Amino acid sequence: MTTVRTHARRRRAPLVAAVVVLVLLVSGVAAAYWRATGAGSAAAATGTTSALTLSPGSPSAPLYPGGQASMTLTVTNPNAATVAIGSLALDTTQGAGGFAVDGAHAGCALSALSFTTQTNGGAGWTVPASSTISVTLIHALSMAANAANACQGAAFIVYLRVAS
Repeated sequence: MTTVRTHARRRRAPLVAAVVVLVLLVSGVAAAYWRATGAGSAAAATGTTSALTLSPGSPSAPLYPGGQASMTLTVTNPNAATVAIGSLALDTTQGAGGFAVDGAHAGCALSALSFTTQTNGGAGWTVPASSTISVTLIHALSMAANAANACQGAAFIVYLRVAS
């Protein structure tokens, strides 16, 4: 019986050794995988964006003292991506505080005009890539009740900017 056990141990010993070697090999590969580090470099470039172009707006109906008028303008997006506009405001760096009047009505004091910043009801506007849209601003322009008679029949220009 001792001979049978010894013989069985001799046959099992290589098998046990092979299993131990296999476990160590798999453990070593797993450890190397999790401890591996690397280095490298990459490069990327971003495109350039261009400013939107807003045409000067003008009232869609004649203004009168104490009245309001809607106005229409166009917005051009030269970019390859869609641009969102949150609000449009008076551009006080152009004209006289953001307004201009035709030459025949130079006596019209532009201080009688006011513009209400527009947000399209909070939704803003979306201008698709490489396109031009028309924007109507409802009751955006107002004339003071004490506007001078020199403003009668005047053609106004309103300069706007993207505020957000």
